[in-house]
Amino acid sequence: MSKSTMRAARYHPETNKCTIDEIPIPTITDHEILVKVASASLCHSDLMLFNGSIPATEPVVMGHEGVGYAEELGAKVNGFKRGDRLGFLYIKDVCFECDGCLVHNLNCKLGTAKIQGFQCDGFFAEYAAVDYRNAIILPENLSMETSAPYFCAGITAFHGVDSCTLKPGQSMAIIGCGGLGQMGIRCAKAMGLEVVGIDINDEVLAAAKENGADVTVNSRSEDFEKQVRDATRGGADAAVVFSAAQAAYDSATKILRIGGVLMVIGLPDKPLQFSALDLMRKLYQIRSESTGPPQQMPRALEFISKHEIKPKVDFFKLDQIHEMMDLMKSGKSRSRMAVVF
Repeated sequence: MSKSTMRAARYHPETNKCTIDEIPIPTITDHEILVKVASASLCHSDLMLFNGSIPATEPVVMGHEGVGYAEELGAKVNGFKRGDRLGFLYIKDVCFECDGCLVHNLNCKLGTAKIQGFQCDGFFAEYAAVDYRNAIILPENLSMETSAPYFCAGITAFHGVDSCTLKPGQSMAIIGCGGLGQMGIRCAKAMGLEVVGIDINDEVLAAAKENGADVTVNSRSEDFEKQVRDATRGGADAAVVFSAAQAAYDSATKILRIGGVLMVIGLPDKPLQFSALDLMRKLYQIRSESTGPPQQMPRALEFISKHEIKPKVDFFKLDQIHEMMDLMKSGKSRSRMAVVF
């Protein structure tokens, strides 16, 4: 490789700001692949760097959703070759094999897990180092420009909907209908569910309708609860909360039928609060999902590819990273946002 440096969007904890820096291209370990990043997308959790929810102690390349091309392979990498179209997850320095890892890699018994984009360099850069055990070959019908959101948002949306274990014809409320929620809507419709999209923004609700929601409801409406219960014939069988607001979880508990599933996906800044009395009465049951370990990735990606669940993605250049973050903070973005390199 003739180049030795690359451009990257880095968060600086000493200033609590992001800048575009010229830094060395990563060197890889025996288990890593040097990836030439094709696109990297912004996730709401990336903003948690700035409020300290997931703190960084030194400058770090932001971003944990990415796809790219295998450029160089470490000595112990197997199953991949140079030029492969790759998607990848983002937790490294783990064993991938212990009981903890098989539930979630942050639970690794080694206690050394790092999240790329937070504790070590992520994907808003021209190149990235990826553990090959986190990687998967991207199906041909999924484009490199729009596929980065699958590798947190898309897989999470699939798991969140799938783990509610509903049957075709049952009803699901999707609360928070931004880019992540829209993928949840598409997954739910592909599973044969009746979907109610819920948000506080009418423009976002219009996008939810475009993505297949059968009914949309603005949760600021005075008769919000009645509208949802009428649409679901008494209450939703499950509510998947993609919003990161406590208010979204509060509204979810009001629209479920007795014994319904409340699926926790969105991560508020502060711990969630639920009524212990409600749980004792079994008014609803709480579950949670995430991207999960890489062993669960093939099933999710196969479903996404088979049903062609393709997100709407707005494209940006790396220099526009602040514009992307401002749009994310405003809650006005109707789609996922990705830097294309």
